[in-house]
Amino acid sequence: MAADTRGGSVLERIQALDPERDYEEGYRLHAAWAFPWDTARALELALLRTYAVPSVGDLLHATQEFEQRTQKRYDDTVLLLSAPAEHGFESPQGRAAIRRINRIHARFDIADEDYAYVLSTFVAVPARWIERFGWRPMSAHEQVITQTYYAELGRRMGIRGLPPTFAETLAFSAAYEEEHFGRTRGTEAVGTATRELFVRWFAPVPARVTRTAVHALCDEPLLRAFGWDPAPRPVVRAAEAALRARARVVRHLPDRRAGVPATETGFVRTDPATPVERLGPSGAPLPAALLPRPEAAGERPRAGG
Repeated sequence: MAADTRGGSVLERIQALDPERDYEEGYRLHAAWAFPWDTARALELALLRTYAVPSVGDLLHATQEFEQRTQKRYDDTVLLLSAPAEHGFESPQGRAAIRRINRIHARFDIADEDYAYVLSTFVAVPARWIERFGWRPMSAHEQVITQTYYAELGRRMGIRGLPPTFAETLAFSAAYEEEHFGRTRGTEAVGTATRELFVRWFAPVPARVTRTAVHALCDEPLLRAFGWDPAPRPVVRAAEAALRARARVVRHLPDRRAGVPATETGFVRTDPATPVERLGPSGAPLPAALLPRPEAAGERPRAGG
């Protein structure tokens, strides 16, 4: 294995932390200093994967938010998740963002297992991405830090049934997908709306080229859930080769001097200074079928607000 010629000081700082106590600082160093671009792309793919679960995709389709305001929903998600990551759970920004996340979700009847699965993708998909395309391997310390960070986020969201370890989270996420991925009108509509957002990002590249590139990064179960055709094998190999080539280049770049905010690693169009109350769907009344059952609403304590 080639020597790690970039970011050694950052990795050393991460390795010096207690992963179960200093997980906030550790995750910030991991996601914003060591792997900002990889983390952004992997989290985009993680969210895309959640739409392949019919109970998730169908709910989002019923709200029409992702089909009518796809860019806004992407922006809101990045801004809300990045606030605690960049400022800390107990910071004013972090507390406000989690409070807003909880208020948005409280409007819907969402099963604990779906919450747990979505959260698991934030651990599992970046880990798999870095294993395949990262400029260095993810250390065992970083695995514990990432697991602990998202477990704390889940606790503050009142989510029950979260796997207790990194390995168990990866296994749970994979098993949930194997059991629950499926094609419905909702999964297809929301997945396709998200793919078309990617197409708009990369204009003036021909849309068919961007679509094929997106398909090249999707496995067969995900393609089936969205009703998408597989990319030709040469395109898949070319996409993977390009990402590995990028990793070889990044490995030899000078050490990063500062963390990169999530809003600077992707395609956010919303002003990061937007008040948190303006993030997320509007407060318009929901159809009766989307309202949480009274007993379900009472079962989910929202912690950490």
